[in-house]
Amino acid sequence: MKVKQNPADFQVEELTDATTEPRGEFAFYRLHKVGWTTHDALEIIRQRWQIESRRVNYGGLKDRHADTVQYLTIHNGPKRGFDHQRMTLSYLGQRYDPYSSRDIRANRFGITLRALKPRDELFALNAIQQIQATGIANYFDDQRFGSVTTNGPFIAKHMVLGEFEAALKIALTEYYEFDRAETKHDKQTLREHWGDWPKCKGLLNKGHARSLVDYLVHHPTDFKGTCARLRPELGGLYVSAYQSDLWNRLLAKWLQAHFALDALGTIALHRGAYPIPLQRPEAMSDNVLSVELPLPTARLKPDPAAPWFPMLEAVMLEEGITLKQLKIPGLDRPFFSKGERTAFIHPQNLEAIPANDDVNPGQRKLILKFTLPRGCYATMLIKRLTAPGNSPADAAG
Repeated sequence: MKVKQNPADFQVEELTDATTEPRGEFAFYRLHKVGWTTHDALEIIRQRWQIESRRVNYGGLKDRHADTVQYLTIHNGPKRGFDHQRMTLSYLGQRYDPYSSRDIRANRFGITLRALKPRDELFALNAIQQIQATGIANYFDDQRFGSVTTNGPFIAKHMVLGEFEAALKIALTEYYEFDRAETKHDKQTLREHWGDWPKCKGLLNKGHARSLVDYLVHHPTDFKGTCARLRPELGGLYVSAYQSDLWNRLLAKWLQAHFALDALGTIALHRGAYPIPLQRPEAMSDNVLSVELPLPTARLKPDPAAPWFPMLEAVMLEEGITLKQLKIPGLDRPFFSKGERTAFIHPQNLEAIPANDDVNPGQRKLILKFTLPRGCYATMLIKRLTAPGNSPADAAG
């Protein structure tokens, strides 16, 4: 099976009720991109118009290997758009308020799975019927963990523990799959000359890493201050990745506590194999499937009587820290958000259209169309439809 064989095989569009207004300080834009991460696209926009990061607001991150549409605002931004290498920014008008994730009603997807064998197609169609009954476990998927290597430490955990040099070193030197050549060069330079800030500055390309090193040239041991100067979106990514991992582990424990072993399968995520429900026991309460689990944060004041409280305690015990520690000492930002996330999602308007594969002769394809609430991952649906062995019959042996 092939996913994202072509960018057009993975289409996602933000659905929003945000509209333009007669006036306002925020220019409102539609961003259509193919082959760009959201962060890279925003960096192009900022460079083109010489705009500071704090003036740009957007709702969510969209996949690199996809055809995507999303929205953003720029405080006092230009009343025009531009085209740039498979990216189109269109000016829509003005708004009184900046665009944010709260403005996203849902995301609409069109996904084509290719090179399917007959067994794959049959399994996927059967899995869709099971999803109608149980929903999909609403894990944060791999895209959330782009700042973390498979078994590597979380930058935000080092920050929580006050280990700011360790956090900064990982942030500036760890290699990632999609690093560009100049980024790899800078990371290698920092690996080889860590601590010799004047030499690093002279060897680095112009950019964010060099600006941080420039601060260290004048404040060579102020790693907390340097972390505070990380681009806001990067600091936010580090914190959200760590918080999301803790929440995923909470959901896993919730599933294991409420589903029999033969009703669970597994799904491969960035940090390992996690349980997923394959069928709903007849006696299961609706409360199990409609539960909302809290995002771990120092701002959470948990009720020991809450049904999820023992699972959360177990996660934090495994992690070796307490909820009260989930904040960055001495820094207001980045911070761990307070909120809840539903444990299960039910795709809306789900269609699955099987057909002959026009790209891979002699094989089949499955065209999926559906809508998900904001913050939910279409890739979780794909994994549920394609993971081998994840059927009730297989689980029972």
